[in-house]
Amino acid sequence: MIENKKIGVVILAAGASSRLGYPKQLVEFEGKKLLQKMIDLADDFSFDSKVLVLGANANEIKKEIDSKNFSIAINGEWNQGMSSSIIKGITSSEELEKLDHLLILLSDQPFVNREKIEQLIRLQIENKSEATFSEYEGDIGVPAIFSRSVFQKLKELKGDHGAKKLIYNDKIEFQTIKFEKGNFDVDTKEDVELLKQLEKK
Repeated sequence: MIENKKIGVVILAAGASSRLGYPKQLVEFEGKKLLQKMIDLADDFSFDSKVLVLGANANEIKKEIDSKNFSIAINGEWNQGMSSSIIKGITSSEELEKLDHLLILLSDQPFVNREKIEQLIRLQIENKSEATFSEYEGDIGVPAIFSRSVFQKLKELKGDHGAKKLIYNDKIEFQTIKFEKGNFDVDTKEDVELLKQLEKK
């Protein structure tokens, strides 16, 4: 329970990291693997449901991380795109029907921090929006939080599209918060090199 609301969290980490060539979930930053960093961060909140979605390389990743209080959901259709992982995460959330909101995180955004998550949650609750997205360089995306009224729409997503599709196809009401480093994620070897350079600063 957070601010008198029942909130669940889903971490999406099912991708194959095909451009990088090895699991980006296991890239190290600031002494931790990226996925472990996100698990530790999210586990520190009093979320009512905690789900980690794995898919490609699931066995290797499970050996390398401590999932703490997260239940692991395996997306066997991870190659169908991000929507399949969102659906797996939301349908695996405990007592979904009792949740007021659901927060979605990715494993490869190293600059997500506690302050950013608290801002998202606070804005979502205060303004009673259907969704609150992060905004970076004119685009929107995750981390993002959704109200219960949108859960069914999330379950109906298709293809390699994230929940952002809902604002175009379903015209859901939403708001955004600025997240300057939110567009940095780890997809390529060049991204890993840049991350290591940023770590040294």
